[in-house]
Amino acid sequence: MNWEDTPEQAAFREEVRAFVRDRFPATYTPDPDAEQSLEPEDVWGYNWAVDRNSPDAARREGARAWAAALAERGWITPHWPVEYGGAGLSAMEEFILQEEMMRARVPTVNGIGAFLLGPTLLAHGTEAQRAEHLPPIARGERTWAQGFSEPGAGSDLAGLRTRAVRDGDHYVVDGQKVWTSLGHHADWLFVLVRTDPDAAPKHRGITFLLVDVDTPGVTVRPIRDIRGDAPFSEIFFEGARVPVANRVGEENRGWYVAMDALSFERAGIGATIKYEQAIARLVEHIGTPEGREHLREGWERGARQEIARRYVEMRVLYNIARYSVTNPVPGYEASVNQLFSAELHQRLARTGAHVFGRHGLLWQRRDAPLGAAFTHMRMDSVAATFLGGASEIQRNVIATRGLGLPRS
Repeated sequence: MNWEDTPEQAAFREEVRAFVRDRFPATYTPDPDAEQSLEPEDVWGYNWAVDRNSPDAARREGARAWAAALAERGWITPHWPVEYGGAGLSAMEEFILQEEMMRARVPTVNGIGAFLLGPTLLAHGTEAQRAEHLPPIARGERTWAQGFSEPGAGSDLAGLRTRAVRDGDHYVVDGQKVWTSLGHHADWLFVLVRTDPDAAPKHRGITFLLVDVDTPGVTVRPIRDIRGDAPFSEIFFEGARVPVANRVGEENRGWYVAMDALSFERAGIGATIKYEQAIARLVEHIGTPEGREHLREGWERGARQEIARRYVEMRVLYNIARYSVTNPVPGYEASVNQLFSAELHQRLARTGAHVFGRHGLLWQRRDAPLGAAFTHMRMDSVAATFLGGASEIQRNVIATRGLGLPRS
């Protein structure tokens, strides 16, 4: 397919570049030691959801100023309708906006709320829910986290056991969620709960709820990861009362709402640009005298071919991402994107390890080759093939929904 910009798209791309150049706060600079998240839309050194409440005044004000600048144009939520704070852009214009922000290495704002929950509420929410929740997301004033996985329900999400029992105009929620990305920095959660314990098949007894983190009975605890940072959390519900008005979709039909939300999650451009920049930096480093001092002895054997393969794979991923945005609700193509991206992440990390050898073991960024970028990538990539949906699940989706193969 030909992905060359139309004249209108080219003009919009230049508009975005000029906006980033002119409006990104000069005082909002990368934190060289930031490790707060593993999400594919992250930009190294930034995490807006964390930065907006940073104890560092310059970082905090920079994050809020950037959100305000984007909100003026509706560019926090560019594809949303204007009446909810969006810009009414086409899917391809939104893609270009996100692509150029990633290329400029500036952070997106309100990722989970803007790109997962917002489209889900537009598709399944009530007008009252949209009016209450969408404008604060579009202004960068309310952040969200996704409460799906549980200790016994990760890849088999339909096995979740967090229980919600109807009590008048509230649900009483008890249970636990885990691996909730940036849950300890969120204002609100969207969670899956079991409302019919006897449902068969079990995914039919699940309901989708919106939960204020400050609700009595909700406890959020950060979890440390292999890198020593806390990109996610575990969440405990003990008799938490959630209004029935916060239910999205019908009771016991939340699985279908959640599947749409996960489709939005799997269709991003961020990983593609990150991999492209990582490959470019690696090739540039290899070509310098200083860089060659850091390379493993005999690195040339097979490494050039590996780097070439990674570049080709990155271009394939770019085309998959472009294709995914042509569907209003991404389908199995989003799973193709997620699967290919996750496995490419791991292959690219191994390529870096091949090239750097013992220098690839350095963890501290200062004075390490390329700021230890590939060492950190290796740690990040451990979770890639189950973050956002395990590779086995993605293959099942591709097989059944994309290829029409039988489920058994």
